[in-house]
Amino acid sequence: MTPIRPAATVLLLRDGDAGLEVHLLRRTRGMPFAGGMTAYPGGGVDPRDGDTDVAWSGPPPSVWAGSLGCDERGARELVCAAVRETFEEAGVLLAGSPDGAGVVPDVSGEEWEAQRQALLTRELSLAELLAVRGLALRSDLLRPFAHWVTPPQETRRYDTRFFVAALPDGQEARDVSGEADEASWLTPGAALAEMRAGTRPMLPPTVHTLGQLAAFPDVAAALAGSPPEPLSPISPTFEETPDGRWAVLPDGTRIRLVVPLPS
Repeated sequence: MTPIRPAATVLLLRDGDAGLEVHLLRRTRGMPFAGGMTAYPGGGVDPRDGDTDVAWSGPPPSVWAGSLGCDERGARELVCAAVRETFEEAGVLLAGSPDGAGVVPDVSGEEWEAQRQALLTRELSLAELLAVRGLALRSDLLRPFAHWVTPPQETRRYDTRFFVAALPDGQEARDVSGEADEASWLTPGAALAEMRAGTRPMLPPTVHTLGQLAAFPDVAAALAGSPPEPLSPISPTFEETPDGRWAVLPDGTRIRLVVPLPS
């Protein structure tokens, strides 16, 4: 059986003129997993994400373990992976002063970029980056949102916790990921409309979580609307019908699968 890798994904949110907007990346077509698909910043857990010396502000791993339905080490790894991946793939760092009084306002510039690249190549761990900068991870900026597990028949499997977080004041999400060829802010409704038109293919977890986000008028409501704890894992099954291929969720929800258009 294909091994399952723990992973974290972050739905980075802001308030726009048309309402709640979410930061989306289109993965490059050559990627071995979800190439050509629109997704959120995120990725697999790095073993060093479980470092106990990471500077931490906000609810501790023991509290997150209850929210995420895992043990304390697993919670530490997932929250750290969420913060690390958001910085690596969107240039946004959910960190601030160790006393929790503020969020780092600007993470642009050559030195920050060199450190982001060092995280990508694993020359630097998140704990080391925070220590060098005198910062602490801000777990209070994240909220648990969803839990998806890749079905057994897939060749790459992930056990992924989805988080929501507001874009910190003073920071800008940037198109910095080598794994994406497009980055954009869209309302959930606009993103889903493009998906239904066939111009923005997505995997079922992205479709479903965008539908959940569409119920919230703004960032504050989305952060306050976290689901009951612990998160219930969702693993879809698939069915073929004359009108297409569908992902079927445990509650009976059916999501049409859209294949990326040829380049």
